[in-house]
Amino acid sequence: MSEPTSSPHRLQAVLAAVAVALIAGGASLVACTPGGTTTTTTTTKPRSTTTTKAATTTTKATTTTTKATATTTAPASSVDPTHLPVGDGKYTTTPKAGYVYTCQTTFNGGGASSKGPWFNSDGTWDSTKKGVVDGSVTWTSILETSVSGGYRYFSGNDLPSHVTGKFPIAQTDDVYPYDRNPNAIASQTLSVKVPANPTIASEPTCIRGELGIMLTGSALFSAFDAGGRDAVAWEAQDICSGHPQAQGAYHYHSLSACIDDPGTGQSNLLGYAYDGFGIYGMRGADGRELTDADLDECHGTTSPVMWDGKLVTMYHYVATREFPYVMGCFKGTPIQNQFSG
Repeated sequence: MSEPTSSPHRLQAVLAAVAVALIAGGASLVACTPGGTTTTTTTTKPRSTTTTKAATTTTKATTTTTKATATTTAPASSVDPTHLPVGDGKYTTTPKAGYVYTCQTTFNGGGASSKGPWFNSDGTWDSTKKGVVDGSVTWTSILETSVSGGYRYFSGNDLPSHVTGKFPIAQTDDVYPYDRNPNAIASQTLSVKVPANPTIASEPTCIRGELGIMLTGSALFSAFDAGGRDAVAWEAQDICSGHPQAQGAYHYHSLSACIDDPGTGQSNLLGYAYDGFGIYGMRGADGRELTDADLDECHGTTSPVMWDGKLVTMYHYVATREFPYVMGCFKGTPIQNQFSG
């Protein structure tokens, strides 16, 4: 297990993989070379030490450094962040926009113990008032990627390239009365295989618990907690929107506040779903921040985006401020449903 070290509220060097993903305002993590294999190995260490082994490319990369604050850039949103609808129980057994098409209808409970003061009396919640878990801990984040034989591979330790809060949540933490998460962040065996050239399936696939991998090196889970409630509204996350589950796997339920998405046009590629389609930031092709009303039943749309170094019109998922935040179902066919392979 990687040992955490304390540091100020500042992110460490972002994954070199993310840097390549941001080439030319949105190029993806790796470029697919027909008939060959492209591999990128990124190791992010505490104290701003980053070692990167990358395939030779004729494109110059631009290094972007993120800070432990919300760095995603977007025009003013039509969504009121002080009155966001709570997604409790918004699951269906058939695809429906604004809901999660879930493979399960029974939830075993767990998660936050009580409502925090950021819940409003009208059934909404205020994201600007929600507490965050204290602490600023750095980790050695490893994410290796390759493209071969029509598939994109990811392997790593699930530890993020940014700081995290201190878990388990301390009794002295302001959020402890509402969420007493007893889990500690621990290194995992991350092994993900997705289609390199995803296609839309004849029918969407339901979601279990996990959705994909973000370019921070950590996993993305569905919008629900273990009790079938809106995890983003209920559960305590750190300043980078993440926390660990029972086995110590650090993960998000929404777009991390610490993954950089600069600019005013189309958002960048920020992760991959298990069906191979890309996960992009909140802005659409015209630079406008998108909402649930702009997206389909799986929380995606088709428009021009940067994909493997080229501008391609294709389907992709879009992160929003509203439930279900990133995905409502799989538009393609997922090869796996958990990051351990």
